[in-house]
Amino acid sequence: MLPLPESRKEASPKAWMPRGDGWLRVTSLLAFVALWQVAAAWLASPALPAPAVVFGRVIDETRSLALPFHLAITLGRVAVSFVLAMAIGTVIGIAMGRWPRLDLLLDGWLVLGLNIPALVTIILCYVWFGLNDAAAIVAVAVNKIPTVIVTVREGARAVDRRLMQVAHAYRLPRARTLTRVYLPQLYPYLMAAARTGLSLIWKIVLVVELLGRSNGIGFQLNLFFQFFDIAGILAYTLVFAAIVLIVEAAGLRPLERRLTRWRG
Repeated sequence: MLPLPESRKEASPKAWMPRGDGWLRVTSLLAFVALWQVAAAWLASPALPAPAVVFGRVIDETRSLALPFHLAITLGRVAVSFVLAMAIGTVIGIAMGRWPRLDLLLDGWLVLGLNIPALVTIILCYVWFGLNDAAAIVAVAVNKIPTVIVTVREGARAVDRRLMQVAHAYRLPRARTLTRVYLPQLYPYLMAAARTGLSLIWKIVLVVELLGRSNGIGFQLNLFFQFFDIAGILAYTLVFAAIVLIVEAAGLRPLERRLTRWRG
């Protein structure tokens, strides 16, 4: 086989990840567990159970199907809210970045949306729409949409107009111009919006469930808090955090490398 050109070598997905990156992450997590064990042994208090106790609680909650049930409900709310917020925020962000007059018209609304506390939005949605899943999803999406708009708007402003003119000069079809010229320039901004938005949605969903739902991880954490069940709180928190790490490592990071590999 012929050797790959230098440009192709630079674009290789492996070039994006330093060697030993995975082992470094695993070592860091093991160090965290070790420090946790030392702290639990030193305090010898029910306020900080040892890792073995918490992991045992995870197994018990999994066997009883309580943990998978509540986790599935929470992840469903996260997924629907994320897709809804990204879709609406991306459309509005592109429009505001492309048309200055629209940007000027909606800028005040955007600033207002960015500064309204999430707790206020959640309470209002529950009052207006009732204590149901629709109100919960709307509350989460409304809190996320402004952050998506801000990031995507900056990406739309940064699009190279000369590349768009070249595509127009070569009479590329609109669909091909969109997928081959316009969107690739937006991908870094879309991924940034997805990362920041997902980290925000994880947290807001738990608050939404704590305040007005009868199931989900947030509801269970509130229940454990009422009984001062620290092991239960840590068990559900660790599982939820593990899901976040898996989504980041197996979903967002590979997707970002694939979408932006054309940049070299």
